[in-house]
Amino acid sequence: MRLSPFNPRTSELCEPYNWSLWQNWLLADMYAPDHIQEYYAIRSACGVFDMSPIPKYHIHGPDAVRYLDRIVTQDVSRCAVGQVLYTAWCDDEGKIMDDGILFRLGEESFRLTTGDPWLFWLEDNTANLNVVIEDVTDLGTLALQGPFSRDLLKTLSKADLDNLRYFHMIEAELAGIPVEISRTGYTGDLGYEIWVQPHQAVPLWDAIFEAGQDYSLVPFGDYALEMARIEAGLLLIDADFYSSKRVVHDFEKSSPLELGIGWAVKMNKDYFIGQKALKAELARGLAWETVGLEIDLNSLEAVYAEFGMPLYLPYEAWMEAVPVYSDGQQIGKATSGTWSPVLKKYIAIARLRPQFTSPGTRVNMEVTIDAQRKQTQATVVKMPFFNPSRKTSLGKV
Repeated sequence: MRLSPFNPRTSELCEPYNWSLWQNWLLADMYAPDHIQEYYAIRSACGVFDMSPIPKYHIHGPDAVRYLDRIVTQDVSRCAVGQVLYTAWCDDEGKIMDDGILFRLGEESFRLTTGDPWLFWLEDNTANLNVVIEDVTDLGTLALQGPFSRDLLKTLSKADLDNLRYFHMIEAELAGIPVEISRTGYTGDLGYEIWVQPHQAVPLWDAIFEAGQDYSLVPFGDYALEMARIEAGLLLIDADFYSSKRVVHDFEKSSPLELGIGWAVKMNKDYFIGQKALKAELARGLAWETVGLEIDLNSLEAVYAEFGMPLYLPYEAWMEAVPVYSDGQQIGKATSGTWSPVLKKYIAIARLRPQFTSPGTRVNMEVTIDAQRKQTQATVVKMPFFNPSRKTSLGKV
């Protein structure tokens, strides 16, 4: 088991001592006895998530751009220094292996974050290219998310944070500590990710939380993060899709086109792994499409009334396959869902047959009560469910 460089602080603050393992790193599920207050901090004030355990790779060398364009679906040659890209990478059959965030640190220098560890696979694809892959997962990383996150950072730095655009990054100092700040996050809100050397992690944490007293800052764990990322319509590996390298059967695999991230697949660049298969998939038509569902609360209440029970809504996000039907025939599955306190809606991410994915289409989602399978009505909607303008807007100049 490995510990984040922020663990001296997170271990003190995790009151219920509710932890899980993320890639063999210790991760806090929640810091308070109730994770809902952490969720509300993300949406109404600001919160900090220790995302240090996420796998990170420094990719650099004269052929770094050629190398990355070979393995990821985005067009890296068009990524400017200081720009950030969301991307996926596929196997030869066009099935997604993972997704992540690519940061261009310099002309020949990049950092890639991933869901699963991929060092061996990344190294295997460097043949005949002058490029170096380094595992830099030890780098400390904090996600500062929420409506007050920019205001808080501005009290600690002279950097021009008002003009830092969405999915861009800068080098800066926070309370005199050298950091990189990216306008990124996994909550679908205004937010930043802060990258710091491990030996500076605890001083950075202390500086942020001292300044954060005026902004109702709290640490938040994975339970609150899952609720926020579903509201944002963001996918999670091992929930909304599985890596093609870790499953046995073809039906368990998905393409980035089926997952609704075709906008991050640049078909017109010279070559990338899986390109031929994805072009063929487009030509014949998609087998599945990913959409949002809004569950009808009156219908769900009626289901519970059959058992003499009041309406029950999930208190935590769920992430398991739930069948979706139309006229008694299964047409797909919901892969994760949550009650959204800010939207006052019960929402889910689902993968359905294309003929049922038009917004407004009525479908049924399975509900299990006392081992009895029932169905509740739901409506297909576009994602993201929650998309505030502050997520991408610039600050006051």
